[in-house]
Amino acid sequence: MSHSTPSSTPPTDTLKAPSAWLLALEMRAFWEFGAVLPAWPALQRAPQGDGHPVIVFPGLSASDGSTVPLRRYLGSLGYTTQGWNQGANFGPRAGVLETARRQVLDAAAAAGRKISLIGWSLGGVYARELAKELPDHVRGVITLGTPFAGSPKSTNAWRLYELTSGRDIHREAEHYTLHTAPPVPTTSVYSRSDGVVAWQGSLQAPCPRNPHTENVEVIASHFGIGLNPSAWWAVADRLAQPEGAWKPFERKRGLHGLIFPDPAR
Repeated sequence: MSHSTPSSTPPTDTLKAPSAWLLALEMRAFWEFGAVLPAWPALQRAPQGDGHPVIVFPGLSASDGSTVPLRRYLGSLGYTTQGWNQGANFGPRAGVLETARRQVLDAAAAAGRKISLIGWSLGGVYARELAKELPDHVRGVITLGTPFAGSPKSTNAWRLYELTSGRDIHREAEHYTLHTAPPVPTTSVYSRSDGVVAWQGSLQAPCPRNPHTENVEVIASHFGIGLNPSAWWAVADRLAQPEGAWKPFERKRGLHGLIFPDPAR
């Protein structure tokens, strides 16, 4: 079972961005995606989906093209998936969040049921914030390498964020309580070897008001976590949780335990 016990207080500026060495290791993302093919037979043994809609939000400067492999995998398990349909993600510029909010409402209305939201990096911030606003329409949230619990500059991408969005990252963060979990089942998939986001900034603190929050650790790069077979398995496992019958991610012994390390180690 994967849990952590970080402080429930708001983040401070003491958390630093990953080292240059970890950032250099991000090139392994290509190998992670290459591992999908040999892992495919095992990935197909993941729990089958119940057909509910899933929206996947891409990371900073990325587009829906980056989430195609994950969405196709989830489609093979029976889910109805869609991208965010707004081109490259250059931050919450004018109209971006409003369009995303309408997409969530329309998808839930068309399906006649709650939907799940998945977000990669910055996309996970959107997913969490939308779930806070629309808990009656969102079934659960899964984030991949998303920075929400650290200081705004505890990543190696904050300068790119300011450049592409045209916004001061500190002022932007003041508008939201990013470290607060949505009032729906929420899973943060993270990696200690993330070269872009400080992994501590992806740890969801225990929330008495929402006991259905958890952290699942995988061995992945930041650029590859959305293409990583281990992360895909975790996503499939979490999406398959029956609505209203959520249970924490089960970290088993043996090989499964090596793939999903014990965060309390």
